[in-house]
Amino acid sequence: MIRLSESEWAELADLADATGGTPEERALDAVRGCLRQERARVAEEAGRLASRHAALLKRLGE
Repeated sequence: MIRLSESEWAELADLADATGGTPEERALDAVRGCLRQERARVAEEAGRLASRHAALLKRLGE
């Protein structure tokens, strides 16, 4: 369960009303968006680290 203040809940309800969804749908959209962004950030950093340490990773794999 996500706990929101009364003002946050009211703002979320207003957003849901304005976009034709429910507060729960808008909250789920926000969480999913945050997770997508974090996955992309982690993947980018993993790629950067793999490139920076390619020689070491190759030696470890041998």
